[in-house]
Amino acid sequence: MERDELECFLILAEELHFGRTADRMRLSRARISQLVQRLERRVGAPLFVRTSRRVALTELGRRLRDDIAPHHHAIEEAMARATAEARGVTGVLYAGFSTPLAGELVMRTVEALRVRHPRLAVEICEVPLADPYGKLRGGEFDVQLTELPVREDDLAASPALLSDARVLAVPSGHPLAARASVAYEDLAGLPLLTIDGDLPPYRRELHSPARTPGGRPIGRGPAVTNLQEALTMVAGGRGGLLAAAHLATYHAWPGVTYVPLAGAAPLGYGLVWRAAHATAAVREFVRTARELVTVRQPASREKVANSRSAARNRADFLMSGAGNP
Repeated sequence: MERDELECFLILAEELHFGRTADRMRLSRARISQLVQRLERRVGAPLFVRTSRRVALTELGRRLRDDIAPHHHAIEEAMARATAEARGVTGVLYAGFSTPLAGELVMRTVEALRVRHPRLAVEICEVPLADPYGKLRGGEFDVQLTELPVREDDLAASPALLSDARVLAVPSGHPLAARASVAYEDLAGLPLLTIDGDLPPYRRELHSPARTPGGRPIGRGPAVTNLQEALTMVAGGRGGLLAAAHLATYHAWPGVTYVPLAGAAPLGYGLVWRAAHATAAVREFVRTARELVTVRQPASREKVANSRSAARNRADFLMSGAGNP
């Protein structure tokens, strides 16, 4: 069996669609058909049932897929390990994450890297809310998964790998807490907590905009340095907090209600690293994280009640088309 026949067979067996198979292999549909026919002649029987409406594996095709797939995967893993070792993907990599959602993808990436590159150790730590780039610039992190955009000349970033809706965290006794959703114009009626740290202006505006889209001023609440402090302030009636929707699951808090922010663009998360220090280990971390990202259906919006509980809002995982750093 030729390598192109093998890859074509396994991808078509997964996609069951000639067009998508052609896109993944960057070949024409006609070439995909030729490869399948050539393999079927080699085997001596049909491997796929093809009609104008669907493609399906024959029983023989299913058995061949089940027999071949584990060995093909093992060969790919062995080649990846050998290539990584040749490129020096060893040592210790320090990775940061800014929120629990980002932490999930970072942990999945770490687990995958343990299999692919057993000589690479990955240590993880949370990115400080009040200093989003300090540890990265100081060399304490090699790469981190954090909120976008990133507009720093010395830092490079991937496109969004994750996306989450935005919510407004308000005191449960506030009139906005009883609303099904709030708009940006409603922010003029509640001071927003600010972050006490070294944040660039565009990132500060992301967390606590100065004005509504209509030009109304938004009040300033106390400055905070971490999320626990912020939620304590919200529960105490000191102000509101713009946040990602998944915090309603990970950080349910007495006296805090999360209300969906209507009309707000989703909050994206991407990998960030020092542009001058894109090591082999960093490149491998970025490549692996991108491979783990799959397209999922967006979860429904939270149906928020004025209580300490909120329904889980899972993020929409996006397929990124960017190249390796």
